[in-house]
Amino acid sequence: MSDLAIDRVETVLLDVPLRRAHRFARASMDAQPVLLVRLSTAGGVTGVGEGVVPGGPWWGGESVETMQVLIERYMAPILLGRAVDDIEAIGRDIQDVVANNLYAKTAVEVALHDAWARSLGVPVHTLLGGLARRSIPVTWALGTEPAPVVIEEALGKLEAGAHHTFKLKMGAQDPDADVERVLTIAEKLAGAAGLRVDVNARWDRLTALTQLPRLAEAGIELVEQPVPGPETETLAELTRGLRTAVMADESLRTPTDALRLAKLGAADIYSLKTTKSGGLRASKAIAEIAAAADVPCHAGTSIETGIGTAASLQLACAAPAVTWGSELFGPLLMREDILTTPLRYANGELHLPEGPGLGVELDPAAVRAFTRS
Repeated sequence: MSDLAIDRVETVLLDVPLRRAHRFARASMDAQPVLLVRLSTAGGVTGVGEGVVPGGPWWGGESVETMQVLIERYMAPILLGRAVDDIEAIGRDIQDVVANNLYAKTAVEVALHDAWARSLGVPVHTLLGGLARRSIPVTWALGTEPAPVVIEEALGKLEAGAHHTFKLKMGAQDPDADVERVLTIAEKLAGAAGLRVDVNARWDRLTALTQLPRLAEAGIELVEQPVPGPETETLAELTRGLRTAVMADESLRTPTDALRLAKLGAADIYSLKTTKSGGLRASKAIAEIAAAADVPCHAGTSIETGIGTAASLQLACAAPAVTWGSELFGPLLMREDILTTPLRYANGELHLPEGPGLGVELDPAAVRAFTRS
């Protein structure tokens, strides 16, 4: 048997508590459920991947529980005995058995890259074509709480020099009240920080046409996914008519989506997430389509731990198109880290770790502490 052959596939469910509740338009959480996938090779190397969704199955239809079942029952038999560098063929064979479920596939695909890179003694970004940068700016996401609560949190981050841009979650309230809340926050932070909003696909066309100009007038620099994902024509209409940048997230999961959005001119910026797209290779393809269409990319988050964040960071640092920063703040939101050495955040940026594979190591004690009983 080759040293690269997979001889063990393990999964474990964690529940990692957060420092504060994190709210989306349709969900809220005070702990992040996480699925860890470990692939061990005959040569003694272990690669790790992470399956995680933002606040549960409301976003993409998957949960850590569904991921675990699919990986253990349907994907593991395909993986066992295969070489970790046979990523494309493994992906095709898994697709023949499991449709969609891109978050689960990401966990496996990242673990394959981590194991292969470790076997070669190189970082994952080497497998993705090399470095375009060594760090990336990090925007901090603020929740749907009342304006005074959000302002206090933002000013604290600014004073500490931790972040220079912020994203506000919208869509959970009546649109008029929600916009008034954002306008209050924007007025308080004007000139001190960049401010962006994410509607999480909650508004219809008329609401977006009515409310988005008010946000633009207030100096909001970016609006993320104001309308439902399938409504790409409406997204294109808004992009053409709004002077504020529009970013696609729920409308963008696959390279095919990226091509469709580019043809329609449906977004000024693409939100690139390894989790929602099935892994590093599909995300790299999306970034390359974006580069060809002259559309900048932003490295988004599904609130990953240090493992998933390191994977997204490896991609963001290898993809030249990722010029609109990131939201790779997941580990900062968690009460405790699950890595032996935490990722380094400094001066508003996340810095690439040194070392083979993802460049990070799991802390066994933390994994045991957060493992679901």
